[in-house]
Amino acid sequence: MNSSIRPGQVYLDENGKRIQAHGGYIFVDGDTFYWYGENKEKTTGKDKMWTYGIRYYSSKDFYNWKDEGYLIEPSNDKKNVMFYERRIDRPHIIKNKSGEYICWIKYNDSASFAIFKADSFKGPYTCINEKYQAFGKKCGDFDFNYDDNGDIYLFVETDHEDLISAKLNEEGTACIGEPVYHYQGIKPPFTREGVTCFKRNGKYYLLTSGMSGYIPNPSEVAVADNIQGPYKSLGDPHVDEPGVSSYNSQLSCIFKYPGKDIYVSIADRWVPEFVVDEKVHDKLTRAIASTYDKKYKATIKEKLWMMSTPLMGKANTSIANYVILPLEFEGEMPVIHWHEQWQI
Repeated sequence: MNSSIRPGQVYLDENGKRIQAHGGYIFVDGDTFYWYGENKEKTTGKDKMWTYGIRYYSSKDFYNWKDEGYLIEPSNDKKNVMFYERRIDRPHIIKNKSGEYICWIKYNDSASFAIFKADSFKGPYTCINEKYQAFGKKCGDFDFNYDDNGDIYLFVETDHEDLISAKLNEEGTACIGEPVYHYQGIKPPFTREGVTCFKRNGKYYLLTSGMSGYIPNPSEVAVADNIQGPYKSLGDPHVDEPGVSSYNSQLSCIFKYPGKDIYVSIADRWVPEFVVDEKVHDKLTRAIASTYDKKYKATIKEKLWMMSTPLMGKANTSIANYVILPLEFEGEMPVIHWHEQWQI
């Protein structure tokens, strides 16, 4: 039995198997936590296997997790959006005003969303839209946030250069109105993805990473008084290692612990064997940026090295770990300090 959280270590379920809930989120029902996300158990980087269904786990104490199986099952049908070779990422489940559960999944193959619906959190989920693009844009990493009226807003990286937000319809299945731009015209690796949102004490927070595939990079947090901004950048919340690799991880969600002013940051350490330090970060930044901007210089050797790194398809994410840390506040600034071990 676990009685603490150990960031960066291998997280095992009650059966002693790796927890497979990557790019995931936490849902709370009464006294039970549910952790769901991408099942990467078969994703070794040696074939086209990408995500083998959406898996979920339950816990009463946030330390020990029981495997509950598939929230959305994988498919062997090549025409099915859940076919295991399709590149689906980052499931997010919201509850609309009719009490229905709507699951949005990033569908990389078509740069769109696959949207599912269920009458309860545990499903079964039915796909109601296989290829939804917000405002006709290519959609990437995303998250949702709620305003004081309970209205839901989508925050999403688009076209590999912008980050926009938009209000959802009452069904929670599409955007309405016009998009608002928060970051615009920014090319990789500076494009803002790994989108993560939350609200505290009337302030809206927007956390993002850069864009370098599965290789970690610096994060940035911004704050606003209104859900659609304008947002003010506050810098990197990973204060014990600013501007390098976000503790060798990428944020997937900020979770408010029920009944307490406690916030938990959950991040994926996608490629635990590939450690990014200042030297590696500098070389990778120049190698990627030189493709888009001539002011960045990289040698042929550095570009070839970049292509050999686990950027995307070559990554063995079946051994990905999690970095789970408390998110604390210094004034209005959210900070994430490193802890070898901690308790709620």
